[in-house]
Amino acid sequence: MADALRSYALIAAMWIRAALAYRASFLLAVLGSFLASGLDFVAIMIMFSHIEVLGGFTVAEVALLYGATSTSLGLTELLVGNVSRVGARVRDGTMDTLLVRPVPVFLQLAADRFALRRLGRVTQGLLVLAWALYALGPVRAAWSPAQWALLVIMVLSGTAIYGALYALGGAFQFWAQDAAEVQNCFTYGGNTMLQYPPTVFAAELVRGVTFVVPLAFVNWVPASRLLDRESPLGLPGWVDFTSPLVAAAACGVAALVWRIAVNSYRSTGS
Repeated sequence: MADALRSYALIAAMWIRAALAYRASFLLAVLGSFLASGLDFVAIMIMFSHIEVLGGFTVAEVALLYGATSTSLGLTELLVGNVSRVGARVRDGTMDTLLVRPVPVFLQLAADRFALRRLGRVTQGLLVLAWALYALGPVRAAWSPAQWALLVIMVLSGTAIYGALYALGGAFQFWAQDAAEVQNCFTYGGNTMLQYPPTVFAAELVRGVTFVVPLAFVNWVPASRLLDRESPLGLPGWVDFTSPLVAAAACGVAALVWRIAVNSYRSTGS
């Protein structure tokens, strides 16, 4: 594992050096990523210029949800985002090249064309999260050390859950090469949904993203503890702390499906 991670770091470093060779272009790309990802929060702020609460949540509480899920997705994009290119590699036959190298295929795909410009989304999410913590004021001041730890765990667990979805989407592309948009429905689509309170969605949808695709554990469930609100669907209080377990289970399922998908690959024949 240590050798595999070292190989990942070396491949990523190669692409980072290539990106930094053109500093102005790199900075503009980061700025573009920052501004593009921030448009969703601009829409939320415009909405709150006409209302005081959304589904019972204040603007600071919605900003906490937004900042947590955006930071998690940004970290996932940065670390494993290129796994979504599996379908293209299967179609053009370059997947075969990865299979003969002494490095796990998943890590090769994740590090290939490592896009440091994606730091723009991470930075934007962290800034919104920081503003949310400032705006929460008295609520934040009453947090215990366990709740501060839960905030960090929420972001890291969300990153792992999104990573599992990327792996599952990549695995699916071994069988359906043009299915990248299916994966995006759960990653980018899920991110957009989690930027808003669960109270604005139908109960059936909330159940689906809690018990089927565990997106609710990215922020809705742990954030209910931080904001002193009832968990989605009225789940027991101890569930608020289970995001790491859900993330571990999701990653385990994703690893199993990924292994099955790679073993089923039979090349393009070209």
